[in-house]
Amino acid sequence: MNSEEKLLRDGLTALNLPTDDDKVAKLLAFITLIEKWNKAYNLTAIRRRDEMVNLHLLDSVAILPHLEGKRMVDVGTGAGLPSIPLAIYRPDIQFQLIDSNAKKTRFVQQAILELKLPNVKVTHSRVEDFQPEQLFDTVLTRAFASLPEIVELTQHLISENGILLCMKGQTPAEELAAVNAETTLISINVPHLEAARCLVKITHLKS
Repeated sequence: MNSEEKLLRDGLTALNLPTDDDKVAKLLAFITLIEKWNKAYNLTAIRRRDEMVNLHLLDSVAILPHLEGKRMVDVGTGAGLPSIPLAIYRPDIQFQLIDSNAKKTRFVQQAILELKLPNVKVTHSRVEDFQPEQLFDTVLTRAFASLPEIVELTQHLISENGILLCMKGQTPAEELAAVNAETTLISINVPHLEAARCLVKITHLKS
């Protein structure tokens, strides 16, 4: 077992997540793909594999307990984060990924094919132009925009009782105060990571 696999397995165990070989292999194959495409596509500023394990894989799957419903859209997915790691763990959820950067959506499409993830689709679009046939139970964002902007840009994607989950670093107190909806702040502990992480859950968006 190499050092990245050990780091990943230890982190998954700390998060009380299964460490079966198939999931671990897919997660590691995903960062290998990022590493390969990064040279030409500049998908992420993170270059070291051990940092990818912590900042891409474990950071993503740490929010697994907070997903709701069976249809999820990841707005501004970039290199497929957090949704590709989440989709590996939740084959029962349909993930729709959108991003306005064509290079990144091309990479994500390739990752979906190579990792054999039938529950993931990717669309090259600006969020305000994206009109789904069916609305989503959960809208998910990671480092996408300020909370009030996210609410404004994604309202048209959320089903009547749907939720918005926004992954943030430190507690965005000013942004929270500016949101005209019910907010819940959830502290997220990512193994091997000292930096602050939180998840903002926004509900009752549709009056």
